[in-house]
Amino acid sequence: MSINLVIVDDENEILSLLERFFSRIDGYKVTTFSNPVTALSRLPEDTDVVLSDVMMPQMNGLDLLPKLLAKKKDLKVVIMTAYSTLDKVLDAHRGGATHYVMKPFDSLQSLQKKIEEVANS
Repeated sequence: MSINLVIVDDENEILSLLERFFSRIDGYKVTTFSNPVTALSRLPEDTDVVLSDVMMPQMNGLDLLPKLLAKKKDLKVVIMTAYSTLDKVLDAHRGGATHYVMKPFDSLQSLQKKIEEVANS
């Protein structure tokens, strides 16, 4: 299995933690962006899954979501946030998100399992 994963998060600690974790797994190609505007303009064509934070200063993840899907309609997008409300979950799903995960993560392994489920759906 091969998964081209793009991670978008303005928190450098989270970004580097996720990059280190997923880069060590066979079959993953990981690209990271700390700025959602840059992620949108430089999204690799072969991206399978985008893992995006919601709360970011340049553009929030819920605004980024439809723009990503306009670039690549079959893209799978997983939204992650520490600030969950039912409205945000519903907005993410209405906007086309494939899944929604809470930070802090239960475990990185459970996040990996979710990314793989999403990539293969």
